[in-house]
Amino acid sequence: MGSFLAFDEGFINYGIFTFALITTILFQILSNLANDLGDSIKGTDNSNRLGPARTVQSGLISKKQMIRAVIITSILSLLSAGLLVYLSKDNMPLTLIISYGVLTLFCVAAAILYTISKYAYGYKGFGDLMVLIFFGIVGVLGSYTLYSKEINPSILFPSISIGTLSMAVLNLNNLRDHENDAASGKITLVVQLGFTNAKKYHFLLIISSFLSLLVFSVLEEKYGVLFAIIPCFALIPHLMYVQKCNQPKELDSELKKVALTTFAVSLFTGIGLWII
Repeated sequence: MGSFLAFDEGFINYGIFTFALITTILFQILSNLANDLGDSIKGTDNSNRLGPARTVQSGLISKKQMIRAVIITSILSLLSAGLLVYLSKDNMPLTLIISYGVLTLFCVAAAILYTISKYAYGYKGFGDLMVLIFFGIVGVLGSYTLYSKEINPSILFPSISIGTLSMAVLNLNNLRDHENDAASGKITLVVQLGFTNAKKYHFLLIISSFLSLLVFSVLEEKYGVLFAIIPCFALIPHLMYVQKCNQPKELDSELKKVALTTFAVSLFTGIGLWII
């Protein structure tokens, strides 16, 4: 999303595009590995968990091997992010370069501390906020700024759009697992809100994403962005299903629908800006 918005304004750099993707993927892999390890250590991954089997909990990978994998992926993430900042340094203010260096460290720390250590924020209900910050604002506005070398506040709207859709993916995951999470001491936002209210919250997240795209397209007169609302219509049956669902395990199949729609929103934004 950040790259497509930058491309539309003439900031085209395929080196930045390539390493922004690689760095993002590495951060996601790191987060997944760390979550697998952290939930296993804390006992949240157990026979009562409704989602797919985790590798450490199931015995496919030992804790020692997973720790090694987390360390290696952290190093690769730092290297990729460092190269990304290096490729973006031309005409970039020193303050921004330093900010990206610090931000890289925060990204790695956030990926690991979601479930690992006694300060694991995912166990204290802050997972949703961190997803908005790192998947939304850092992911979209941060990527855009690598190209433009300056912060454009209006990019916050598409950042919120991607961020809230990403939050919806996490919310579905937590809706599915809320009973086991509560029993294991993982106090997610869903556990705090309750199953019924968390479904209403899910509705608000999806609607907020649509509205953010609409506001951005009108404010910036980038009506090609409205093309991105097309895949969002696929979530109407999803929202109806979630609101009617009373069995948490039945939500598992809905996760990939929201995740794929999030990707489609970014892709359709690029197509719409290119056409219009």
